[in-house]
Amino acid sequence: MAAPQWHGDASRKILKRIVVEGDLLLQTPTHFGNGDSTDLTDMPLLTDALDGKTPLLTGATLAGALRSYLRERERGYGAEEADGLASVLLFGGMKEKEEGAQSPLIIDDAFGENFGVELREGVRIDRASRTAAEGKLYDAQVWQAGTIFPLRFELLICDGNEDALKRALATALEGLQNGEITFGMRKRRGLGAVEVNEWRVREYDLSNVQDLFAWMELGGEELSGKANADIWGALGMNAKNPVKDKREYFEIDATFWLDGSLLIRSQGGKDDRGPDMAYLRAKQADGDEMPVLSGTSLAGALRARAEKIVRTLAPEKGNAAADWVDGLFGTDMDKVDVERKKGNDVKPKASRLRVSEQVIENAVTDLVQNRVSIDRFTGGALETALFNEQPAFGDDKTTLQIKLVAQKPRKGEIGLLLLLLKDLWTGDLALGGESSVGRGRLRGKHATLMQKPNDGKTGEWEITEEIVAGKSVMHLPDDIKTLNGWVKDLETALNELQVHSPDLTNEFVTTEVQA
Repeated sequence: MAAPQWHGDASRKILKRIVVEGDLLLQTPTHFGNGDSTDLTDMPLLTDALDGKTPLLTGATLAGALRSYLRERERGYGAEEADGLASVLLFGGMKEKEEGAQSPLIIDDAFGENFGVELREGVRIDRASRTAAEGKLYDAQVWQAGTIFPLRFELLICDGNEDALKRALATALEGLQNGEITFGMRKRRGLGAVEVNEWRVREYDLSNVQDLFAWMELGGEELSGKANADIWGALGMNAKNPVKDKREYFEIDATFWLDGSLLIRSQGGKDDRGPDMAYLRAKQADGDEMPVLSGTSLAGALRARAEKIVRTLAPEKGNAAADWVDGLFGTDMDKVDVERKKGNDVKPKASRLRVSEQVIENAVTDLVQNRVSIDRFTGGALETALFNEQPAFGDDKTTLQIKLVAQKPRKGEIGLLLLLLKDLWTGDLALGGESSVGRGRLRGKHATLMQKPNDGKTGEWEITEEIVAGKSVMHLPDDIKTLNGWVKDLETALNELQVHSPDLTNEFVTTEVQA
C-alpha cells in the first residue's frame, strides 16, 4: 500500500537547501512589458501591482531565460529540449511530457531598486524610399540602465544528485555573470543587457538539527556575509566544470572613428527651449548619461545594405535573395501577414543576428546646428521652415564600438557580414538620419573576428588601421584566404537559391524595426 501524501515516505526527501542571491544590474535600458497599451505610450512597463511603479522581474521570466541559455549550451542554437539534459534536471520536465519531474529550483520574483524610466521611439523604414513607413511609428517605456533587481534562488537537493544540480545551476547563472543572457523586448537589438557582479550563498544541511532550525528561522531573510565574484567559487566548486558549450556563432567586435557627425534622434529636445532634434542619450549603469548608437538603428542600416548586396550579386534571383537575408535578420512581419492571408501557417521566429547598443566615446553633443529648408522653385528659404539640430560631432578621439553575433551562421552569411563590415569600415554605409547631407560616416580602427564551431575550437582574426605619413594603411590578417573563402561562400549560396521564395516557416523571423 502506497504511503499517504502527508507521510514522510511519500516526500521528496530534501537533504539540503542551497540559497543563492545576487544583484542583477541593467547594463542597457530594458523593457518588461505588461501586454497592454495606454494613451501615453504604446508599450508600458510591468510593475508591482501593490504600488504601480516598482519594476517587476517575474520568476517565470528568469526561469525561462536561464533554461533557454542552458539548453542552447547543451544542444546548440535552435535545438529542441530532450530528456537527460541538465536543463531538464534543473528546471523540471518539459510541458509536453505528462510524467515530467518538478523543478528543484525555486526562483523568486525580483523587485527593482534605483530605477528610472526612459521613453524609446521606433519607426519602420520603407526600404524603397528610405523614409518612415506610414503608421509604423511606436514608442515604448524602458527601465534605465543602473536599475537593480535583487535575485534569490533556492536549490533543493534530493537523492544524492547534488553535484549534477550545482553544476547545472552554476552554468546557468554564469550566463548572468558574463552578460550572455539578455531580457525583455528587443534583446537582440541591444536592449536588456544585464550583469551580476557578486554572489552570496548559504547551504542548509537539513540532516543537521542546527541547520534545520536556522533555515526555519532565517531561511526567508536576505543573506549576509562575504560575497564571491564567481558563482563557481560561491557554490564551493573550486574546479570549473560547466556544461559543454555546443553553440555555433560568428562574432565581429569592431571599433570605429566617427568621421564628421551622427544623428540618431531622441524623442525630442531636452526641454521646450531645446533643439528641434536632439541626439539619443541614455543613462548608463554608472549613472552617467551618454550618447549611444542604438542597436535598432544599426540593425536597420545593416539589413537594408545586406539586401542591396545580395540583389547586386544575384539580380536574377529576385525576392528569393531578399528572403535569404531575412533568414539572418528576420522576416518582415508584413510578409508574414501576406502569407497568412494566403492560408499559410507562418510562425515568426527571432532574428539570429544579435546587435549591441554601444556608447559613443568622447563625442561632442552640446553644439546646435541651425538649418533651413530651401524652396526649390524660388531658391529662397521656405517660410516657417527654420529648424535646429543637436547631433553628435566627432574628432580623432571620438570612437564607437559595434558588436555583431550571428548565431549558427549558414553558408554565405559570414561572407555577408564581412562585406557589411567593409562598407562600414570605408564609410560607404552611413548610419542614423540625414545621411544625404554627410552624416553617419565611420572610419575603421580595429576589428576582431571570432568563429566558434560546435567543437569549441575557436578561430580569431584581426584587422587594424593606422595612419602612416598622413595616409591610412590597413593591416589584414595573415590568413586572408579564409576571409576570402567566406565571401566566396556567399556567392555560392546565392547561386544555389531557388528562384521561388523559400517557405518562411523554415526561416528565422522577427519584428525588429529601425529606431
